[in-house]
Amino acid sequence: MSTLEAMTFDQVVDTDRYPLSEPESAEAQAVVSRARRELAGLGCTVLPDFIRPSLRDVLREECSAIAPRAHFDVETVNVYNIAVDSALPEDHPGRRTFQRGNAFVARDRVPEGALVSRLYSHTVFQHFIARCFGLPQLHELADPLSGLVLNVVQPGMEHPWHFDTNEFTVSMLTQQAQSGGDFEYCPNIRSAQDERFDDVRDVLDGRGERLVRRLPLQPGDLQLFKGRYSLHRVSPVRGETARHSAIFAYSERPGVIGSVSRTRQLFGRVLPEHLAAEGRAVRGDRLLD
Repeated sequence: MSTLEAMTFDQVVDTDRYPLSEPESAEAQAVVSRARRELAGLGCTVLPDFIRPSLRDVLREECSAIAPRAHFDVETVNVYNIAVDSALPEDHPGRRTFQRGNAFVARDRVPEGALVSRLYSHTVFQHFIARCFGLPQLHELADPLSGLVLNVVQPGMEHPWHFDTNEFTVSMLTQQAQSGGDFEYCPNIRSAQDERFDDVRDVLDGRGERLVRRLPLQPGDLQLFKGRYSLHRVSPVRGETARHSAIFAYSERPGVIGSVSRTRQLFGRVLPEHLAAEGRAVRGDRLLD
């Protein structure tokens, strides 16, 4: 076991600032209360320096080492991640297309001893995330590829405007772009009852600046986000340095596995688990996607 793998949770996470192991303490409750308040009002909250600053270089180096394992494929997409030739009205925002050029390192290619991997599977971390989102419990995805991934956006590429399929996202920037690569989002631009196509179209057409927020992030910051209802993107990366971020995927119910089509789109491959689970997905709302 390496020195890094032997480090305790308290040595990795700044538990002086975020006392996750003492959930009943006043300090921990204040952190959770702030997170819930910001998630309710803005759809997003950031916990700065969640990983101790002394480990930023380790975090960056570990993720940079696996970044070449990412599946890369430039494809034409829309904000709803549905077929771009879907039968939609002429002015529907789903008819606007973008080039998605980000890539993903799958879960089975992230070393178990890496900081992000150890954090993802730690029960104290999972319980803390559940409390922040006001959920009784969270489960790691049963999906062998998409449970924990590294998102890689190379210079000249972007992750264009989109909605997430799941209601919440947990992520951590591990390497900043030299320029660009900003996280931008539109808090609660839609709800489970209302798609608000007019507002979405305004943002895509460049007329919705009033709806857009830009979020400064530093490596080691933990970001909690409700991406199901908030349109969001990573702006084009410029310069010579790629943008890397770890995405921790959890679900409110156990056994969640991605669809065959979406898995092949993201990772260029599927496994027997995906084929066996196909057709068993349960939708929580009637949104387009």
